[in-house]
Amino acid sequence: MLAINDILHEMTPISLDEMSAVKLMNRIDTKYVADDLTVTKLFSLIKDDYYVQEIDGKRVAEYDSIYYDTVDNHMYIIHQDKKLKRDKLRVRNYVDTGTYFCEVKHKNNHGRTKKKRVEVGENVFHDLKCDEKTREFVEKELPDYDFDGFVKKMSTSFERITVVNKGKTERITIDFNVRFHNFENGNDNGIAPLVIMELKRDGQCESFFQKTLFELRVKPLSISKYCIGRALTDKTLKQNRFKKKIIKLEKLKKLREYAITSTDSAGI
Repeated sequence: MLAINDILHEMTPISLDEMSAVKLMNRIDTKYVADDLTVTKLFSLIKDDYYVQEIDGKRVAEYDSIYYDTVDNHMYIIHQDKKLKRDKLRVRNYVDTGTYFCEVKHKNNHGRTKKKRVEVGENVFHDLKCDEKTREFVEKELPDYDFDGFVKKMSTSFERITVVNKGKTERITIDFNVRFHNFENGNDNGIAPLVIMELKRDGQCESFFQKTLFELRVKPLSISKYCIGRALTDKTLKQNRFKKKIIKLEKLKKLREYAITSTDSAGI
């Protein structure tokens, strides 16, 4: 991470208010996974063409989230069963700004994702059901679910870099040190040194970020932190759909280890 930090400080910053003004009306979202060495190389190639988000002098932000699901894991299962229409429910702590949001993500039959959220207090981060405003929000956004039936399933923690191209037609989040904790069995896991990147871009514009990833031989990989985290921390869950992705993650880790070993052997 040290090498990436060095590059981040060579980039032009953009404030949170300026970042909020970047409206991508015809948005296409694409996810990628790569190891930290590849991401460092990526940043060295794009640093002059992108702004990096800065909050109170920090260019790396911390996030903690708690995910909720039904007792029988309905939200997880419909994703595992490849249903196009699905939902996620979480409470997220934006650590650096000291804010908390209850967030619902809807994915429709056309693959479009919409996120709705409401700001909540720290108490809701620890107990979803302690606040009437949160209840009203969730019941409105998820009318097919019983609010009182939601239970804590998993927490995620990660650090994030956010960049936007200087034409302000695309925004990218880069998540690293991704860690999972399973509330049901107490298991912990993570995907470091792998990094999850999500490109949000205007559908009418070319992406230099995407072009650079292609040159680095990084291909798109659809991945849900919630589902991968659940699968990695609970082997009893049905997870046929995610096995190929888990194998892909392990392969990427081994390739990174091989690259480091080869470099050390060459005396470089």
